[in-house]
Amino acid sequence: MEKSEKSQYEKILLERKKELIDSLSELVQNSREADPGVAQDIGDKAESSYTKEFLLSLSVTEREQLLLIDEALNRMAAGRFGVCEECGKEITKKRLSALPWTPLCIECRQKLEASQ
Repeated sequence: MEKSEKSQYEKILLERKKELIDSLSELVQNSREADPGVAQDIGDKAESSYTKEFLLSLSVTEREQLLLIDEALNRMAAGRFGVCEECGKEITKKRLSALPWTPLCIECRQKLEASQ
């Protein structure tokens, strides 16, 4: 992979990482606001609890993506970015353009999904 391509992917990864961190910060703030701490009836408490749980469940997916982005940046620093972690083949540019944090080529991803 050319240096300019790596630089472009690094920029995309860092921008997405910043978006995720900002989004997670907002979710944490919103979950705190969903639990006002004042006396509530049981219906209000249930709604508040549901809202808080919903907001925090959204963050699980974002945290997983953040971890994948950090791993991709580490692979980039180690010179392994764009290479499938499973089979060692180069990941297609089309796949990297869609998911620059992906550790697997499409074939290995499909095999993984089929085995689950």
